[in-house]
Amino acid sequence: MGLSTTTPDGGTPIDPDEARALLPKHVATQAQLNEWEHRNIVEGERWAFGYRRKNILTRQFTRRLHRKMFGATWRWAGNWRTTEKNFGIAPELIPARIAEVLADVAAQLERGAYPIPEIAARLHHRVVEIHPFPNGNGRFARLLADLLLVNHGHRRFTWGGEDLEAPGAARESYIAALRAADAHDYGPLFAFLGIQLPK
Repeated sequence: MGLSTTTPDGGTPIDPDEARALLPKHVATQAQLNEWEHRNIVEGERWAFGYRRKNILTRQFTRRLHRKMFGATWRWAGNWRTTEKNFGIAPELIPARIAEVLADVAAQLERGAYPIPEIAARLHHRVVEIHPFPNGNGRFARLLADLLLVNHGHRRFTWGGEDLEAPGAARESYIAALRAADAHDYGPLFAFLGIQLPK
């Protein structure tokens, strides 16, 4: 029996080849997958926040973080996406573009180009826009943004205070904010995250 999944609005469908890379053989439904992934992600968060990381802005760290979040669920966890999706850039461009984004963020931090929460929000959006992994990109990008915040003495974002993987008003606002950011309007994303811009 194969895995039966549904894709929420703004989500990335899992193709049949990716679905065959599911590690827990007892998982057959979307609900079971959500529960299993959630436990895996909690372990990944424990690892990520276990101590202050010296440098999270490397391709190696990003791949390791994704592997920690999804490695008990998917064989492809931590590997760059190799197939086209409904979101994201061409797969062959992913490694270079991720390196470019991480270098930009490092430069923004060094120059104090924006307040830290704004840098974290922009990092989140740019990673989601690239969609570097076969799945789990939103959850990965949220955790990466939160790590950046915590490493610089800030609290994690609340992300609307709800489960952004579940349908509802918070997810709709989040997806709408990301789409606005795709068009270079970060205002809705900053508002969703509670970032107060200087007047």
